[in-house]
Amino acid sequence: MSETNTPVRSAATLEDVARESGVSLATASRVLNGSTRKVAESYRARVQDAADRLGYTANLSAQATARGTSAIIALLVADIADPYFGQIAAGVARGADEAGLVVTIGITERDPVRETRLVRALRGQRPRGLILAASRGADADSAGLQSELDAFTAMGGRVVVFGAGGSGIRSIVFDNRTGAEQLGAAVAGAGYRDALVIGAANGLRTSDDRIAGFTDGFASGGGTVLEVLRGGFTRDAGYAAATEALARGVAPGTVIFGISDVVAIGVMSAIRDAGRVVGADIAVAGFDDISTGRDVQPGLTTVHVPLEELGYRALQAATDPEWDASLPALPLDVKLRGSTPPRD
Repeated sequence: MSETNTPVRSAATLEDVARESGVSLATASRVLNGSTRKVAESYRARVQDAADRLGYTANLSAQATARGTSAIIALLVADIADPYFGQIAAGVARGADEAGLVVTIGITERDPVRETRLVRALRGQRPRGLILAASRGADADSAGLQSELDAFTAMGGRVVVFGAGGSGIRSIVFDNRTGAEQLGAAVAGAGYRDALVIGAANGLRTSDDRIAGFTDGFASGGGTVLEVLRGGFTRDAGYAAATEALARGVAPGTVIFGISDVVAIGVMSAIRDAGRVVGADIAVAGFDDISTGRDVQPGLTTVHVPLEELGYRALQAATDPEWDASLPALPLDVKLRGSTPPRD
């Protein structure tokens, strides 16, 4: 039995739309390619109707070449499976939708070489803005990232980073260290005196700031951080580090601080798998206040970070020529829940 070949219809062109609607090519282009020049409403309706009938879509690559930019916002995150980045992406997407832009997401895996390669590739798409949401390391420029960012801004693109930026780069700042310090003080105020901390590799700024802040805040309330274990920002990293600590012995009444809620949720699983009890036996705290942390039992003590609003603000910074860099930092709030019950 022979196969029936369905003919493939070629994509409609701008010339097809102009011919179908009975207007000049220039008029059709002004309507469909976002020109700021005025077009009579009757012509606009005819062109749009013809485009809809023919299934015409604008050639974004051609537009980007002609204008030197495109209707794209590039967002680089470390791990899209991490709810932290998912909530930031939701805020970016909300702002992009309001601005009529499309979001392209790249995954860096916190690898400077991969991040640099992604920025280089994205430059070819000429995005309107580039948002770097992943934590920066002390050696972030070892792979030549800064030169790629400089080349991007030289093309007219705008770079936005989470955390401290450099010359010509806009920053979305929230105070990890102060938030963690407030958490440490609050946990000490609940009666805890011994703590373990599970962080990421030394040199990652978000992790280092949260570790330092928690240590200072906990000490101010009379507590002592007994040990800092290094792993990563993932659930599995938290689980592995906590399992190792539990095998060596963790005294009842100790609080374990994971530098993110995802890490802390891994810690909670390790405690249960070791036959221990979260809260009454070993307390746990995290950072970020992702929705999952509110649903686990007992509820996870954490620092609330307005992640979606941070993403929305980053989109505004990437697109608004008059963006106000002096906007006050969004507030962080400590949320004490059942994973750190008060101790006598």
